Amino acid sequence: MKNFRNQIAVVTGGGSGMGRDLCLQLAAEGCHISLSDISTDTAAETRDMATAIAPTGTRVTSHGCDVSDEASVSAWRDAVAAEHETDHVNLVFNNAGIGGGGAFVDGSRDDWERTFGVCWYGVYYCSRVFMPMLVASDEGHIVNTSSINGFWASIGPHRSHTAYSAAKFAVKGFTEALVTDLRLNAPHVKASVVMPGHIGTGIALNSTQVLGHEVSAYVTEMAAEFRNSAPTSSEQAATIILDGVRDDRWRILVGDDAHVIDSMVRDHPEEVYEQSFLQRLVEQNAMAGVVNRQRGNTSFGHEND
Repeated sequence: MKNFRNQIAVVTGGGSGMGRDLCLQLAAEGCHISLSDISTDTAAETRDMATAIAPTGTRVTSHGCDVSDEASVSAWRDAVAAEHETDHVNLVFNNAGIGGGGAFVDGSRDDWERTFGVCWYGVYYCSRVFMPMLVASDEGHIVNTSSINGFWASIGPHRSHTAYSAAKFAVKGFTEALVTDLRLNAPHVKASVVMPGHIGTGIALNSTQVLGHEVSAYVTEMAAEFRNSAPTSSEQAATIILDGVRDDRWRILVGDDAHVIDSMVRDHPEEVYEQSFLQRLVEQNAMAGVVNRQRGNTSFGHEND
């Protein structure tokens, strides 16, 4: 899919971060978009921003949707069909995600299941619900956002990171399996897994709010540090993702740090959960995001919903 003009895309987590920038870049190319977010207000903001830069005739709609609830996703699908007067979509970006539920042994079960529900079941439900519309297209592509935590279940040896990592491993494995499944059963539809490193987004505050935790001044400060110290902006990340779709790449690493960590995990598989591995990454200047997160008392992931 070299050209997104007049294609129809659905984007989860479109209210901010990478989701917002995906919508803006797609809209600028004349792609029709339906975006969703747990926050109807931020979703509407993205809709208005995208409409303002889109060519005349480009349709952009927004919806409140909890991707961890299949009924909510199904209602959004029905709205897409009605508002865009279509029986198909060409692009599905399963981008929504939150961080939390770090400890399995003694952490909050509610936080764990909420994080896993958004990060894994959000991808699963949206894939289930929108797959028939992708198959009904002449050309389709499903793009699932995993993380470097989809191949490295850690933010360092001194911090639990279980729910997010488990979900992102599931997203990665599911998408890789889809490559063959689609080739056999719907060869006009492609699949890509996106694995970002440290991206400058507001996932920390978004996650805190979705999990119902207090947004203290300290959390706000740490979230700002995480966003501002990122080596890759959400705009740059969106460009890398869309270029990967154009190039028909099934595996899209986002950020130099993601490439370094990917290589290091492959080279030192038995060492990846030891302090020595973290030191190797620090020496490669690939760990700014992890170091920043270990200073705080929140647990959040790499990319944004």
